[in-house]
Amino acid sequence: MEGTKIKVAQLKKARIEIIPLIDVIFFLLATFVLFTLSLNRIQSVRVDLPFPQQNNTPPPPGSEPVSIQVSDAGSIYWNKEPIELSELPSYLANYKTTTEDWKVMVSGDEKARFGSLVVVLDEIKKAGIEKFSVETRTRPTGR
Repeated sequence: MEGTKIKVAQLKKARIEIIPLIDVIFFLLATFVLFTLSLNRIQSVRVDLPFPQQNNTPPPPGSEPVSIQVSDAGSIYWNKEPIELSELPSYLANYKTTTEDWKVMVSGDEKARFGSLVVVLDEIKKAGIEKFSVETRTRPTGR
């Protein structure tokens, strides 16, 4: 008796079809080309910047801003002179009565605490001085 032979179909190896991949690549290329061409159409607005005026006349006395610096220990400097926090309201009141144009510059040294700076800003607000600036760069203590 002869055995029956079963034929097993040979599996074909998987192929990567390159044509659909080329279609996708061309689509992406066309998309990026169209996108970059649309970037050239961005329009700008012309802005005329102001030029600084050269003024050789010195500023009037008393028009310079007062510098108040807060240090890391909570001590305060009024125009580079150390004062106590309790003296700050009287200094501000005196400055307000002796000067017409009130300008105050508040700064802190490298290790100043935020809480001490807020207390100084509160005192400036209580004194009724509305023109003040907070300096963003740090300086050594007392300078």
